[in-house]
Amino acid sequence: MAGQSRKWMIVVATVWIQAFTGTNFDFSAYSSALKAAMGISQVQLNYLATASDLGKLFGWSSGLALLYLPLPAVLFIAAVAGLVSYSLQWLVVTSYISLPYIAVFLLCLLAGCSICWFNTVCFVLCIRNFPINRSIALSLSISFNGVSAALYTLIVSSLSSITTSSAIYLLLNAVVPLIVSVAALPPILRQPPENLIQLPFNNASRDTQRFLILHILAFLTGLYLLFLNSVSTDSSIASVILAGAIFLLILPLAVPGLIFAHEWAQRTIYSSFHLDVPDTPPLQSFIINNNNDELNRPLIAVSSERIEGNGHSAQEKTVFFRPKAWLTECWSWCFNMVIEKKKLVVLGEEHSARNLIARPDFWFYYIAYFCGATVGLVYSNNLGQIAESLNLDSDLTMILAVYSACSFFGRLLSAVPDFLRGKVKVARTGWMALALLPMPVGLFLLAKLGSKEALYAGTALIGLSSGFIFAAAVSVTSELFGATSIGVNHNILITNIPLGSLLYGQIAALVYDSNGTSYGLRRIALLHDSMIVCMGTDCYAMTFLIWGSVACIGLLCSIILFLRTRSAYAEAERRREAFLDFAIFED
Repeated sequence: MAGQSRKWMIVVATVWIQAFTGTNFDFSAYSSALKAAMGISQVQLNYLATASDLGKLFGWSSGLALLYLPLPAVLFIAAVAGLVSYSLQWLVVTSYISLPYIAVFLLCLLAGCSICWFNTVCFVLCIRNFPINRSIALSLSISFNGVSAALYTLIVSSLSSITTSSAIYLLLNAVVPLIVSVAALPPILRQPPENLIQLPFNNASRDTQRFLILHILAFLTGLYLLFLNSVSTDSSIASVILAGAIFLLILPLAVPGLIFAHEWAQRTIYSSFHLDVPDTPPLQSFIINNNNDELNRPLIAVSSERIEGNGHSAQEKTVFFRPKAWLTECWSWCFNMVIEKKKLVVLGEEHSARNLIARPDFWFYYIAYFCGATVGLVYSNNLGQIAESLNLDSDLTMILAVYSACSFFGRLLSAVPDFLRGKVKVARTGWMALALLPMPVGLFLLAKLGSKEALYAGTALIGLSSGFIFAAAVSVTSELFGATSIGVNHNILITNIPLGSLLYGQIAALVYDSNGTSYGLRRIALLHDSMIVCMGTDCYAMTFLIWGSVACIGLLCSIILFLRTRSAYAEAERRREAFLDFAIFED
């Protein structure tokens, strides 16, 4: 490989890593087996799910490790941590060894931390090699994290002739990421030098077209996994479908292959032809320093003037509301406090951790994530028990495939703002608010109906919504608080995941256990080795209602974040268009 083809190999490597390291998404597939093997209650099982998410509290350590260790070393530390954690859990579930509850809790925490390290490696690779199109690169890479559950389900189905135990998921979670890390190592070691990453405008535009092709391939991969997963009950059929899925994951190699062939042809066949083209400054080096105070003036400020006796006007202090009615004044004061006070005026400014937590925009962002995507993650962790309570155990594989595929499509859709840039001028935070809307709709649908059809529809809506936010959040973090600091700042953001997992999971577990101890026509409690099993729609109806209400709070905060940041996005877009005009003129 040479030249630009190397960085496209990096894209393929991150796709492979993300596709097989979303091991937290198949927790519901083996959670019942883990619960039975350890003889624990639903509340205790929820703590184990929380422990996996709790590992994200230590995700900042991956950014710190990158300051002192080479990136391949960080990648393999993540792989070894996952290997140790999941292999020991597999030994517990299969009764080869017995570990106390606290030890399994720590193993789950280690597994969650390893996933966070994998993600940080992929984020850094995408941002470092695609500084102009980093948002598109991130959305493509992160989207494949959503198909992990579907891929592991296919592998398990293809091995069904050997074993039918759900514990096989744990063994695969331990081994497969390590194998994929070894496969992704060569392109990571051969990253292109800095001078080949800096691109002129016309090459950057060509990169966008290549990303569009890769997104189309990714979309076809998602459709393939969604529609063919339902027919993979037989091991031989599942093996054929799995082979097709692997082929679709290898197919993106065609892009760097064609680029390499083009570069080789230029070096060998057309080496006698030379065309002197003036250097064009890269996009990211085009910075307009505008110190005009008019750009930073609050949009809702109204200036008043008074005329002095000498005929000259003197500007008085800025007035934010007119004393017409107390209601109008109250509304204007609230608008100023919530929307205008200390809002971001420039995108891309680097924020240290101290500056980050002092920003009101960060806390609106934090709450929107906490009450949005985190709810979707906790929902996926509980899918096993949700399906079991509705007597849909046989549909669990398909339900997991639906969530995985829809989460994948949601992540892919997070690239829409980049492909529609210049045509639809909506801030990325506005797209995120729009993406959060299906979350409460799906949860309220589940709370109201509780049928099989509602479960599939609600799962699809929740998967789409949470998937979009998971992928878009990385780009939003880099745009609002700086790309260089993303390794630390984004991991600070996702500390909300373990907190939400603990809170929302605890709510679900308490409602589940309380209904499991009540006997009735629609509720049956089965006590076996201190384990409570709840059957019926009441097991999760109240939980869905609470989660849906929480998601509405997240929707409100995301709308406020959009209103606070839209002027900064509009100014960034104006500068981008000015540069494009300049670049076209230079060409």
